Amino acid sequence: MTSNSTNLTAPRGYSFPRHRLATSLKDETKIPLVLVACGSFSPITYLHLRMFEMAKDHIVENEKFELIGGYFSPVNDNYGKDGLVPAIHRVRMCERAVETTSNWLMVDPWEALNPCFQRTAVVLDHFDTELNGPEGGIRVSNGEVKPIRIMLLAGGDLIKSFGDPSEWESSDLDHILGDFGCYLIERTGTDVWGFLLSHDILHQHRRNVFVVKQLIHNDISSTKIRLFVKREMSIKYLLPNAVIDYIYDSRLYLD
Repeated sequence: MTSNSTNLTAPRGYSFPRHRLATSLKDETKIPLVLVACGSFSPITYLHLRMFEMAKDHIVENEKFELIGGYFSPVNDNYGKDGLVPAIHRVRMCERAVETTSNWLMVDPWEALNPCFQRTAVVLDHFDTELNGPEGGIRVSNGEVKPIRIMLLAGGDLIKSFGDPSEWESSDLDHILGDFGCYLIERTGTDVWGFLLSHDILHQHRRNVFVVKQLIHNDISSTKIRLFVKREMSIKYLLPNAVIDYIYDSRLYLD
């Protein structure tokens, strides 16, 4: 897969995490799939982790794909969003979250530690290069190498931003949805299906967009977590204890 993106330089000392990536398929008739969540994760919460589990359930029912791994890709500092603590902290919080709660999720620091901001289309190209480049893919019993399908995982609220040309270039959306695809987790108050119908590029690639319904609604917000910390309110049971300890030990979100 290629796009008009060109900056795929790795930060110094970087190595792509593979330690929890499955190296074989349980069902070789299926397409190996990796999910990638891009976002601020300032801080990561149980909702971010839960999104992967909801998508996993949907994938099992779908019967087309076999999920072999999932990645958090924290955004670069130069994104400039409010409440964005330095990338090193956000990467560490994500690492602590997956280390203590999951046996298949990983954190890729490439986007966060890059010298400059990387668009989501470029990030997905990076994953494609790492997972499907030389020696990549999944080898099956007949000797064939199956390419790994990479899909973006996002909350349903992201879909509203797809319609804003100041946030998303049409060529990037076409590349993300057409060449990769997207799993969207429905969020309260977001009309995902209505937007799919009204947005030309989304509608064109609708067969690559999978909408996952939240059966138990969870609206934990990183913004509210930051406010709770600032106001000295409890954040217990909203995010993993290892992340809570990191926030307090590093004195994050106090200002």
